[in-house]
Amino acid sequence: MPAVLLKLLPYFYAPAMLLGFNAAALLLLGAHRSHAWLVALLLAAIAVSLFVERLIPYRRDWNGHRGEAYRDTAHAFVNEGASFAALLLLPQLTTGLPWHGPWPAGWPLAMQWLLAILIADCGVTLMHYASHRWPLLWRFHAVHHSVTRFYGFNGLLKHPVHLALETAAGMLPLILLGIPDAVAALLAFSVAVQLLLQHANVDMRIGPLRHLLALAPTHRFHHQKWAGEGDVNFGLFTTLWDRLLGSYVYEPDRRFGPGDFGIGEKPGYPAGYWGQLLAPFRKTNPSGQSGGAKQAGVNAKVGF
Repeated sequence: MPAVLLKLLPYFYAPAMLLGFNAAALLLLGAHRSHAWLVALLLAAIAVSLFVERLIPYRRDWNGHRGEAYRDTAHAFVNEGASFAALLLLPQLTTGLPWHGPWPAGWPLAMQWLLAILIADCGVTLMHYASHRWPLLWRFHAVHHSVTRFYGFNGLLKHPVHLALETAAGMLPLILLGIPDAVAALLAFSVAVQLLLQHANVDMRIGPLRHLLALAPTHRFHHQKWAGEGDVNFGLFTTLWDRLLGSYVYEPDRRFGPGDFGIGEKPGYPAGYWGQLLAPFRKTNPSGQSGGAKQAGVNAKVGF
């Protein structure tokens, strides 16, 4: 790639990913194409993300695999498969409501999509915030914080139970409002793209957008390993709800490196897929406690 393009790529990468892939998804579903096209589009987004991480990494040493390939692929396959299955059930959920939801179905598709993002962002952010303060929720959320390096697939590394809770927090208000399945499919696609950008090992320069969009430059602060440090920047799409919660943090001169991420209280947290699935159910919680769950003897209080 020409040197001039490499210099410009950090500034254009995030906006191009957000606008390009989401616009393509809007055009496809606006033309009444099958939702299966979104799967192909997501695979393309993943490929682009992994490719750009090689071109302009935030840290080059974070590009080296450390034996997580099977684990991360398993998390991605299970979690994205569950999300797709939930989309298949959505028409039955919305049509089974005993009332006609007030969703603005007459709006242009793009405006419905933006409304869905704003509402889902609120629900997911609040669930995320609670997961750093309620010990039982933290047990399941800790899986996501076990990562010690940043790269795009980290966003899909979640315990299925916590994924279900976050999805319910974001989708239940939309279901009650009567969201159409096409808008829900667009939202699910946008969540996946957002998670790629939020955890990307890309030296992206987003300028003033960091005050609005919850992308990697702000989300890195959330993955700090020690108590209290990572209890910030909970937003999925925007920083709006963090500002209202008082949990938005950004230090422009801060750089992160080896040893900054993970679960500081328990460096031996399971690294394998099955170990992470079982970790929340063990009597001795291998995650210790989150930055927000600081009470002594907290496991006994929740019955474990």
